[in-house]
Amino acid sequence: MSNVEVSDPSTLDIHGSIFDIPFHPFTHSASLDMAILKRAPFLALLILVGTALPARSQDAPRPQEVVKLYVPYLAQAPEIDGVLDEWKDRAFTDGVWDIYRLRHTFWYDDGRRNRLTDHGNEPHPEDDLSARYYIAWDDENLYLGAEVRDNVNDVDDPNHQDKSWYAKDSICWFIEAPRDDAPEWFGQGDNAFCFVIDKERPPYAAWWRHGAHQATYLEEPIPAEAVNYAIRFDPWGTGEADFVLEARVEMAATLGQSDPRWRPPQVGDEYGLEIVHCDPDGGPYGGHFMIYGTGDDDATWGRMILVGSQKPIERRAQ
Repeated sequence: MSNVEVSDPSTLDIHGSIFDIPFHPFTHSASLDMAILKRAPFLALLILVGTALPARSQDAPRPQEVVKLYVPYLAQAPEIDGVLDEWKDRAFTDGVWDIYRLRHTFWYDDGRRNRLTDHGNEPHPEDDLSARYYIAWDDENLYLGAEVRDNVNDVDDPNHQDKSWYAKDSICWFIEAPRDDAPEWFGQGDNAFCFVIDKERPPYAAWWRHGAHQATYLEEPIPAEAVNYAIRFDPWGTGEADFVLEARVEMAATLGQSDPRWRPPQVGDEYGLEIVHCDPDGGPYGGHFMIYGTGDDDATWGRMILVGSQKPIERRAQ
């Protein structure tokens, strides 16, 4: 079975905007007919405005597809030391991502945010940024990993805020758990686990953006007892900005706090997943890879299906 599938979701919105139009039972009433006629110009205007406005917090129109990603269970918890060898062959990964591959995805936004930046003397795009991303789970934790080739490590944010991981070299896994079909922008059940690629490991380097019941865009460090991560720089001896990131995030202390509907994970559970990789390279906002989605709108995120253990790929003598 392939680990990636594409399916067509149903949508009930106009360019990312949801409108509630009250339903009135049909009656032959002159007063009701007049009320409908009076309301008609307003409804027409509502539709015109909906089609003219872009979707909130995303630059590209909402795609009409989502990917399915089958994420395996780890029978043995790995040591978090910046070496992925003990589990990466048993995790979900779909190969190397670079700007050329992104350009041919259905969620690509013509370079609005899926982009690299040019500040002079830049290498060819494939040498600017490329990465493999890994994800797996067990009964208590999510395991997140990345092997990255980067030309510059940039964590110098002149307008620093603790929450501004997006203006520094960072990788962020956006996860909705459990997944639902309602479009939300970091509402209940939406989480972002963000890791700033900083050798100093400041307190904000493991960050948690999330929603909760009747709350959106809550910003705080991932609770210290719920996270462990390691970054290994220049792992292949090819460049000081290259790195491997490995992280463990406890689900009950994070996903369980964001949404009371969350339950301990089981095979068959469905989450939402998007990966955002930020690469400012000296710019105030800089370059980004946005993988499996178009931004904060969780209706665009990939469908992450929890599956059982996965065997490593076998290579045969002939």
